[in-house]
Amino acid sequence: MSSADLEVHFPNLRGTEYRVTSPKDKSYNCVAWAAGVEDKYWDPSYHWPIRIRHNTVDGWVSLFRSLGYEVCEDTSLERGFEKVVIYSNGEWPTHVARQRQTGSWTSKCGDDEDIEHALEGLEGSDYGRVRVAMKRSVASGVDHEQCDSTKRSQAP
Repeated sequence: MSSADLEVHFPNLRGTEYRVTSPKDKSYNCVAWAAGVEDKYWDPSYHWPIRIRHNTVDGWVSLFRSLGYEVCEDTSLERGFEKVVIYSNGEWPTHVARQRQTGSWTSKCGDDEDIEHALEGLEGSDYGRVRVAMKRSVASGVDHEQCDSTKRSQAP
């Protein structure tokens, strides 16, 4: 997507710093990207790595709990932790973003590119707003910064 297309889909990106960090790739989605997976499309009706297959905010929270995340109140950068947020538009989850070590957020926008953005940049769109924040100790997780640098080297 061009910057103009991104701003049509996500009007709150206007006036914020954001950038495309990878080429389009349909082999994974935002849920997988937030979990550090780039070769599977995670969807409760298709591929979901846990038995609980509810396409609800609580179902997505259960998924991230199985990956070592716990619900937290704060979305600010916290040394020693990585965070994800779940967006929803009402009852249904719509998107997941992952915080980078810089404090910015990274998202896979549907079947399109990954972008680096401010948290509020995706609110006010079809994604709705951030409903749940979760964090886990960096020691328990994947080195997402390594994944991100690989994707950036492939960006357009």
